[in-house]
Amino acid sequence: MPRAIAVDWSGATTGERAKIWIAEAVDGELETLESGRTRAEAIAWVCERRSAVASCVVGFDFSFSLPAWFLDAHGCSSIDDVWALVAEHGETWLDDCSAPFWGRPGKKRGDEPQLRGCEEGWNVRGIVPKSVFQIGGAGAVGTGTLRGIPFLPTLREAGWSIWPYDAPSEHVIAEIWTRLLTGPVAKSSADGRRAWLKANASLRGRLLRAAVDSEDAFDAAACALVLSRCNDLEATLRAPRTGDPREGCMLTPPSVLDR
Repeated sequence: MPRAIAVDWSGATTGERAKIWIAEAVDGELETLESGRTRAEAIAWVCERRSAVASCVVGFDFSFSLPAWFLDAHGCSSIDDVWALVAEHGETWLDDCSAPFWGRPGKKRGDEPQLRGCEEGWNVRGIVPKSVFQIGGAGAVGTGTLRGIPFLPTLREAGWSIWPYDAPSEHVIAEIWTRLLTGPVAKSSADGRRAWLKANASLRGRLLRAAVDSEDAFDAAACALVLSRCNDLEATLRAPRTGDPREGCMLTPPSVLDR
């Protein structure tokens, strides 16, 4: 599966067209790096791509589920229950920012467990996964998750397999953690982004300028490049998973972990 697409997602209330980037790479070479779409338009583009390519893995950088204790508290026995719950209540959670959600002014983190099992223990040079319950403040990922999960059934209906919940196929949607794929990089710095691209890619012209000028574009480009070079990607997607099946998992090819 040498073709990979990475979507740098955004849960922003405004300006999403500038913040959502889509990159597509084949055999380690970047072919596409674009912004300008809303969340719904980005999902529609991915749905259409399903019939245009023979095989592909698409990585989205938002969590596909929440911690098991939270799912238990809401009576979710399957991932379909989880996605339906978020579709029904996600915007209310974002508006209220009631516990266990936090990060808005005056809303502090509580004592509840913050991470899913698949997120525990990861550390990339001091960078660790963020909690889906954080919906405000620096590095918050919860907003993107709550505004991303409701689109997963749409992708499934378009023929994509949602990993690791569905049977493997030639067209797979998976959750990615950007930092795990890029490895250590000062991606908030244009110089840092340029240095990573010089060492790991052969971009020129518009593609290079976009990836250097925007951290969001860089994340999409870097993740697509790395995934398209993983010779163990299919084996990883088909390997048995451990842990609570409702919580899902970040896509972690061993070839990436061994770098």
